[in-house]
Amino acid sequence: MKKLIVGGLCASALVLAACSQTDTAQTPTAEAVQKALGSGIELQNFDNSIRPQDDFYGYVNGTWLKTAEIPADRTTTGAFYDLREKAQADVKAIIEELAATDGLEPGSDEQKVADLYRSMMDTDTINKLGVTPLKGEFDAIAALADKDELSAYIAHSQIIGGGTPLAFYISVDAKDSSRYATHIWQYGLSLPDRDYYFNDAERFVKIREGYLAHIEKMFELAGLPNAKASAETVMAMETALAEHHWTRVQSRDSEKRYNKYNVADLPELADSFNWARYLDTLGVAGEKAIIINQPSYIEGFGKVFGEYDLDAWKTYMTWQTLTHFAGQLSTELDEENFDFFARQLNGQAEQKARWKRGVDKVNGDLGEVVGKVYVKRHFTPEAKARMSELVENLRRAYGESIDDLEWMSPETKVKAKQKLAAFTPKIGYPDRWKDYSTLEVKADDLVGNSMRAAKWSHASEVAKLGGPIQKWEWYMTPQTVNAYYNPTMNEIVFPAAILQPPFFNMEAEDAVNYGGIGAVIGHEMGHGFDDQGSRYDGDGNLKNWWTEADLKAFQERGSKLVKQYAAYQVFDDLNVNGKLTLGENIGDLSGATIAYRAYQMSLDGQEAPVIDGMSGDERFFIGFTQIWRAKYKEEALRNRVATDPHSPSQFRANGPLANMPEFYETYDVKPTDAMYIAPEDRVKIW
Repeated sequence: MKKLIVGGLCASALVLAACSQTDTAQTPTAEAVQKALGSGIELQNFDNSIRPQDDFYGYVNGTWLKTAEIPADRTTTGAFYDLREKAQADVKAIIEELAATDGLEPGSDEQKVADLYRSMMDTDTINKLGVTPLKGEFDAIAALADKDELSAYIAHSQIIGGGTPLAFYISVDAKDSSRYATHIWQYGLSLPDRDYYFNDAERFVKIREGYLAHIEKMFELAGLPNAKASAETVMAMETALAEHHWTRVQSRDSEKRYNKYNVADLPELADSFNWARYLDTLGVAGEKAIIINQPSYIEGFGKVFGEYDLDAWKTYMTWQTLTHFAGQLSTELDEENFDFFARQLNGQAEQKARWKRGVDKVNGDLGEVVGKVYVKRHFTPEAKARMSELVENLRRAYGESIDDLEWMSPETKVKAKQKLAAFTPKIGYPDRWKDYSTLEVKADDLVGNSMRAAKWSHASEVAKLGGPIQKWEWYMTPQTVNAYYNPTMNEIVFPAAILQPPFFNMEAEDAVNYGGIGAVIGHEMGHGFDDQGSRYDGDGNLKNWWTEADLKAFQERGSKLVKQYAAYQVFDDLNVNGKLTLGENIGDLSGATIAYRAYQMSLDGQEAPVIDGMSGDERFFIGFTQIWRAKYKEEALRNRVATDPHSPSQFRANGPLANMPEFYETYDVKPTDAMYIAPEDRVKIW
């Protein structure tokens, strides 16, 4: 990264212990360092020049921030990203064992994994084929006779994994969580966000210039005619679509996104588009209703669809096909695609090693096949049992915290606790695995494999319509380093791969684990009660369960959090978007607050042991802060601030702590310290 994202004033020494409450520290002994490392505290990352009261994130991670180097094939490094690299290497070992095996039974899961990986690694065949794997699609686009056929082709493009101006999907009906419904989301842009097409700042002007040149170059490399004119057409059409896109802040609003239309009434939104052909091609012609997330976008899309002639749309769809499959084509096309979207846009210096991309491909298309083996090798029953215990401890702490809320009425507390009790935790891996038996995979057909996988996925989704909710389904594989909350199923999900140090350490003592994975658990629980998750009841329905006064009090607290984060400066010319990040910031604040409470409850009234001079509270706050360490390329961080609902990592650590009275007490934070927020301005939600 060109500019380190580290704040704070210079003072104090590396703190091993209670010195965190003063400005001096003793030099730790080698034995103390070894003990602390064994407990999960990563002392080697501390910075002895930063006072914890000024910048706790820099204090805990500062030496690492100064010395860590972002690998050339990444735009970010840190706790999450290093663990993802480990998971990737673990999966590689599984895949390569299969890929090295001869005589695998045709059609078996093992054959599919091995051949999918081989198809990604066989660059000789990929280069020999060039753009040929897309010839059938290019010919189909060229042969479109009218816009009715174009409407059907747009659906076909989605089914095979190509680009389209509309994103169709199947999901639980947010106002009737007992059934699945069809949905449409705005889509069709290649730059990260609508504002990239309109912002007049020099950076965005250069991005648009680079994108236009990139489109032209890709058309040339693919041997397609009229490259320059085609690029200008694509840019004009994407810009026209972008004008109608909702902002990311607008698209966060669950209520405003829920717009159920009778299919028969869709022409009232966009009469130039043949909805019947579109939906029939998708295989959902029998559906009577559809949920439109951004109705004004559909209206705008209808205008753009009508205003641009068939030839322009053919050019646009040709581009969408080419750019969506570019990374699986010849080295020339692959490198040009990388050069713009990774190097120019995000500052990534080098392509990922081919094997990493092969692992990503297998994880994406056959993730649960390798996930079964991954779990057997890397996730113990003991870890699952310990994690289950932690989840229930956090749930109990959350319940007691709700009881203690001064701003919430007894009536709403009852509803909140009913929702909390209804949370379904999923830990490690699915109880029921996906069946890939109908998916065909060939060792010499990478693009074909991708298209068949997309078709298989689409068919699996459409098959849900009219059936029971598949509550066993996971939306992340076990080898994913992440977690999520699903509001329409009211579930919190923790894949096996995140349940490792520094998030979850079976060898570490409780304070560090509660600060790490405990805060992650609390974060996902917090999403059930963030500004959007709180709109869903315990059954997963978008339904108000708040009294009017309580909802107003809750929203006032959210507004204060928006203001706090909007004041955080990422660069001299760029601050955090407090409205875009509100849900995640509530999750982070809830996670730290509830995890701390759960840790205190785990002590059962006993004083936490002092380990190497550090109190239990200190170890908790350190454990929480070290999981957020991250270092970014400037280009990537700027894109994240524009598009990512998560705040940059230093604010994910410092932001919650600056609101916690317990942090002030532990580190004796004074009004003159940089992290100080006046008591009346601190935010406590849950």
